[in-house]
Amino acid sequence: MDILNGLQNKVINLDDEDFEQVALEIFQFQAHNNQVYREYITNLSVDPEKIDRLDQVPFLPITLFKSRRIVTGIWDPQMVFTSSGTVSGQTSRHYIHDLGYYEKVTFEIFKKFYSSPERYHIMALLPSYLERTGSSLVHMIRNLISKSRSPFSGFYLRDYKKLSEHIIAAKASSDRKIMVWGVSFALLDLAEKGPPDLSDAIIIETGGMKGQRPELIRDDLHVRLLEAFGVREIQSEFGMAELMSQAYTQTGRFHTPSWMKVKIRDISDPFDSMPAGKAGGLNVIDLSNVHSCAFIETQDLAEVDEQGTFKVLGRLDNAAVRGCNLLVG
Repeated sequence: MDILNGLQNKVINLDDEDFEQVALEIFQFQAHNNQVYREYITNLSVDPEKIDRLDQVPFLPITLFKSRRIVTGIWDPQMVFTSSGTVSGQTSRHYIHDLGYYEKVTFEIFKKFYSSPERYHIMALLPSYLERTGSSLVHMIRNLISKSRSPFSGFYLRDYKKLSEHIIAAKASSDRKIMVWGVSFALLDLAEKGPPDLSDAIIIETGGMKGQRPELIRDDLHVRLLEAFGVREIQSEFGMAELMSQAYTQTGRFHTPSWMKVKIRDISDPFDSMPAGKAGGLNVIDLSNVHSCAFIETQDLAEVDEQGTFKVLGRLDNAAVRGCNLLVG
């Protein structure tokens, strides 16, 4: 556990130039102490001792979080985060070693992009997340709401009338900025009900119609929301139950904290990487995931530029391990 705690401290205080060194250190630790990751590496005939560059590190398929306990070391979890349900009913399970560490990671990322939560009234429209247990997003926002210390911050479920009333009251009572988090269908519902003036607010959509409305390509969704709310930009949060960290959009592209980077793999060969500007499968290096697995092969289709910012373009078909069937938008 001392090693695990030491790695956590290194991640939180990470400088960009130390990324590869710390990533390789975490890889070696997880390759020897994470049973599932070790089995996967062995099945690939990869010798961890011969890995001395980051581009040699294998990424664990995210689907294994649905069937295996992905943990590094032996410990009892303080919480288990779960993904949204699928047609098959299977959900991913992310075992959290230290809940305080998760809260610190998410808080530090929020501060990097938005400064202190005390500068905001944080209002959340996340009915689909609140109506199930184990949502990492709900836990993160609940922590930010608490730190905002605003009487108007809170979860509004589907109470659009109360939200509108509190937006008006918040604007009249202080110069804090209003921040509205919302799942896609809830933001569309709010837009259609004629919300009060939100032109100075920050709107953060967290994706997903959750079966409530037909799915929209993100750009089309944002056009509708821009027109309804009168803001200059609709922002987005990128996170997964299987990750510890989040990325946020700036001018339409996701930016990551210093301890998180993304890579693009060839959809016809998951062990071959793609150059900047090309679309492919999204691989995520989340070094804050020291207690689980820091190297995850997702099922998202994405494109990364030379600066490391990225766009999520859609989803890869579950069957497209070596094929090119895409479900976009």
